[in-house]
Formats: sequence, structure tokens, C-alpha cells
Amino acid sequence: MTSPAGAPDKSAAAADTLRGGLRRGRVRTGLGRGVPLPLLVPALLGLAFLVLPLIALLVRTPWHSLPDQLTSPEVWQALKLSLLCATAATAVSLVIGVPLAWLLARVEFPGRGLVRALVTLPLVLPPVVGGVALLMALGRNGIVGQWLDAWFGITLPFTTTGVVIAEAFVAMPFLVISVEGTLRAADPRYEEAAATLGASRFTAFRRVTLPLIAPGIAAGAVLAWARALGEFGATITFAGNFPGRTQTMPLAVYLALQSDPEAAIALSLVLLAVSVAVLAGLRDRWMTAS
Repeated sequence: MTSPAGAPDKSAAAADTLRGGLRRGRVRTGLGRGVPLPLLVPALLGLAFLVLPLIALLVRTPWHSLPDQLTSPEVWQALKLSLLCATAATAVSLVIGVPLAWLLARVEFPGRGLVRALVTLPLVLPPVVGGVALLMALGRNGIVGQWLDAWFGITLPFTTTGVVIAEAFVAMPFLVISVEGTLRAADPRYEEAAATLGASRFTAFRRVTLPLIAPGIAAGAVLAWARALGEFGATITFAGNFPGRTQTMPLAVYLALQSDPEAAIALSLVLLAVSVAVLAGLRDRWMTAS
């Protein structure tokens, strides 16, 4: 292509060069081409490190006795308790976690960064330490638990309610982080428009904000539920391991591993299936190509 004066069109030539460079860049980044060996080998080792234990679990699963293992009363008892407690812990997280996420995302106040750090602390805190902390706070001699026991006769440790509390403690940060991120990405002008029409801040939150961030709340609730279902350390420390009362699926796996490894594998397979189902439910958020 030439300009009206007969000179080459430099912009067209530059565009052709850019398109050619992009095409070559795509070829170079294809698998097997242009991938440095010092990066490819550790990447494949990392993939094997994460996938191989799961494959081993499937290979060693006693498929012939799996129906009998999964239909035993002990398994159903632990599974029922796990589902009940995880769902209750997720409900508690929704009731108090969504307002907390809104506070962190929408309200400026001194020490907000410190509050956010404290909210996310259970994510990195060893679960056993979380269970000890719950005992110090809500145990019969805890700073709050002693008054609950003296005034109302309420004892939380080593009860089913204690399981729910332990699971909510470790799971709620997942919900708060997810909802806060969704709130920060949402356009606040919708809430401002509702306020100009006479809606109170709570009405705007209920009628405008909640429908707007519903996908983020759903994703956070699924993550919190999955984390609560798999909780072990804080549960066994704060609630104990009593069959029918506090023994959830992870605790049943731990107990079965010491006496009946095949039962432990079968129970682990159930938790693995739940984890895969959670990941499949979040595929639009995590598994789509950018």
C-alpha cells in the first residue's frame, strides 16, 4: 500500500510487522516450543507432586468393598454430622461474615488494615492453635465461656455446637475475602443512586447491593462450606472426637486409619468427591481461560 504521493505507507507496514510478531510470539509460547528446560522440568514435577497422591488414592481404593464401607452406620453418622455442621457453620458465616465484608469494603475507619489482617489470620493460623484459642475464649474457664456457663448454663466445648463454632472460625475468612473482593469490584454508584431516591443505607444494601454481589456471596459460601466440611485440627481440639456428637468425616478418617485403612480410604474418597464437586461448581470462576 502506498500513500497518495507514492511513498510506502509506514503505518500499514508497522501493523503487518506487529501482527507477524504476535503470531511468532504465540508459536514460541506453545507447549514444547520455546519452553526453557529449567522451567519445564520443575513445572512437571510440581504437577506430579500435586496429582500423584490423588491418583494413588484412587488406585488403592478398595472398590470391591466400597459399597459396604460407605453404607456402614458409622460412616453415615459421621457424614450426616459433617453435612449438618458444615451447613450450619456456613449459615453463621453468611449472617455475620457478609456484613463484615461490607464494612471492610465500604466504610473508611481507623485501623481498617489491622482489622482486615485479623479477619484473615485464621487462614494462616494452624488449626490446632485456633482450637486452643477457642478453648481459651469459649471453654468453661475461658474469658467468655465462664460467664456463659455461670449465667446461662451453656457449655460449648465437646458439643455439636462446638463443632459448628470451630468450623465457622476457620471457614468464615474465605467468605469474607470473596465477598469483600466482589464489593470492591461492584460499582458503588448504584447504591448512591438508590440513596438519592430516598432509600436508607440498609435498604440500598438489601435491595441493590445484595443482588449485585450475589455471585460473589455464592462462591464464598461454597468455599466456606467446603473448608468447614474438611476441618480437622480446630474441631478435634475444641470439640473432641465423640461418635455421633462431634465426630465428623475428617475425624472418622483419622480414627479409621489407625484400625481399618480400607475404611479410611473409602471415607477419604467421599471427601475427595465433595472437593471435586466444589471445584466443578466454581469452574466459571477458576477454570476458564483468560
